[in-house]
Amino acid sequence: MRLLQIDAFTDQPFRGNPAAVCLLDRERDAEWMQNVGKEMNLSETAFLLPRADGWSLRWFTPAVEVDLCGHATLASAHALWEERLLPPGETARFHTRSGLLTAKKAGDWIELDFPATREQKSEPPAALLEALGIASPRYVGRNKFDYIIEVASEDEVRRLSPNHAALRQIPMRGVIVTSRASNGNYDFVSRFFAPGSGIDEDPVTGSAHCCLTPYWSERLKKNEFNAYQASPRGGVLRVRLDGDRVKLAGRAVTVLRGELTV
Repeated sequence: MRLLQIDAFTDQPFRGNPAAVCLLDRERDAEWMQNVGKEMNLSETAFLLPRADGWSLRWFTPAVEVDLCGHATLASAHALWEERLLPPGETARFHTRSGLLTAKKAGDWIELDFPATREQKSEPPAALLEALGIASPRYVGRNKFDYIIEVASEDEVRRLSPNHAALRQIPMRGVIVTSRASNGNYDFVSRFFAPGSGIDEDPVTGSAHCCLTPYWSERLKKNEFNAYQASPRGGVLRVRLDGDRVKLAGRAVTVLRGELTV
């Protein structure tokens, strides 16, 4: 079985968010896939299996299977085209726990079509703000996956140093912290923490932008954005709100090719 490691939402190696992509030889059970995800020890390992009308796609962190993952979907599409398993002009179709997801090439960018996951205003657990070190949030909301917290400035987003052990005690997939960007190249910035899913900080999170895009669309009164995830590795996304869908565009770089022998 071919196994690739791909840096997603970047055009430079060792930046963006690394994902492993395993091209399965046959159906494998969840325990086996979870063991591979633990062995790879990346924020996500994607498993692809061909089917008549596209590909079956599942995502595993080192700890759990997840319902939606943007960067490993981007990496999976990149792998299919780079390994010549899909013609460059053909749309990649992925059957997932979140329904049918598609990806298409747009020059050296790959555009994903994901469901929007809008938030609603929510009262945060006191332990959440304390663990993040946020005293006065501008807004707190929650969708079916995560909390979203807006703070006053990009500098506050970048300076966050959460207590990950405390965050692990809060029942949630993760928390998005965001603000308007101070750099004119971007509209908004964010960071994403998910210690409850086995990931202290995710470098670049496509699924978080399914919430961030409608959130900032309502506040900035437009539908297209340049976004930056301000993790230590950093990553760039072009996002667009299209009704109840979000178009997520990014680039990807393959850094490793190998063979899984077990």
